[in-house]
Amino acid sequence: MLHNQESVLEINFKALAHNYTFIKSNTKAGTKILAVVKAFGYGSDAVEVAKYLQDELDVDYFAVAYIREGAYLRAGGITKPILVLHPQVVNLKHAIAYNLEPSLYNDRIFTAFAKEAAKQGKKEYPVHIKFNTGLNRLGFFESDIDFVVSKLKTLKQLKAVSLFSHMAASEDPNEKEFTTTQINTFKKICTTFEKEMKYKPTLHMTNTSGIFNYPEAHFDMVRTGIGLYGFGNETKFDKQLQPVASLKSVISQIHRIEKGESVGYNRAYIADDYKTIATLPLGHADGISRQFGNSVGSVVVNGKLAPIIGNVCMDMIMIDITGIRCNEGDEVIIFGEGQTTEELASKINTISYELLTAVSQRVKRVFLR
Repeated sequence: MLHNQESVLEINFKALAHNYTFIKSNTKAGTKILAVVKAFGYGSDAVEVAKYLQDELDVDYFAVAYIREGAYLRAGGITKPILVLHPQVVNLKHAIAYNLEPSLYNDRIFTAFAKEAAKQGKKEYPVHIKFNTGLNRLGFFESDIDFVVSKLKTLKQLKAVSLFSHMAASEDPNEKEFTTTQINTFKKICTTFEKEMKYKPTLHMTNTSGIFNYPEAHFDMVRTGIGLYGFGNETKFDKQLQPVASLKSVISQIHRIEKGESVGYNRAYIADDYKTIATLPLGHADGISRQFGNSVGSVVVNGKLAPIIGNVCMDMIMIDITGIRCNEGDEVIIFGEGQTTEELASKINTISYELLTAVSQRVKRVFLR
């Protein structure tokens, strides 16, 4: 265990390997694993995480949200296939330059990419066709299958290497009927596609919760994002996974204040007795939401919870350490051992995803290998 002297986000690769192995063990032999490393690897470090998954764990595929993210991975040495989930027309030429595989989700993006691929003289450039089966976010509808097939038959510069969809509520047992309908709709789309195109592309539909709850929908490949980073969206799966990221800071200064004294901007905290407070070099510019202020959120100091008092500042937070034995320079845990990301997130009615991806890039990343 490191003892940090500044704010850091520790990334534990042993935990990452454990999570990958556990997820893989929940799929049948031969099922490909697609690792989602969008949003800086869910707030960690996309390149370092992807390099570990590629070089040490031999993951099959990667996915990012945007073309720029994919280019960043390529520049960092990632050579495995990269699916871009939400490409934008303005960047399509860069997708080809960096050998990225776009999701084509409507006529506009389909037509624009076909034009760009032809312009660059491509033949059977790999693309992924996204179908909307109920999430109603991106994708062609089931009724568009004939249109998609007809375009692919005439556009020799493109080849659909996969068909995919996305589950809307795979973690919710109350929505099992809805999810089953999504799966069946996707199966019908794929059957029609294979019959018309005379070949079978890779099929994928499940996210992390779908992997665990709907093995019948694993098809040829599964996609996992939050599961890699230690969260399964259900308590029974969370217990089997290990959080990869821990956000830590350090006590910069300790103050002792009297009853009636205030702390921070707008005098939001007024001491009701003699108090001992500490200041940490971490604030809302680092991903600590202002909602955590005024005793809503807490941090862990030498194994004990210390509430965040007053308003969260841009670069600092103050905590109440009255009764906790500690010194300036001591390490403080925001989330990690002693307080999980989900426990902290629940204090402001949000989810682990938001806390993880909110950690600023100015916070130093430390890799535990």
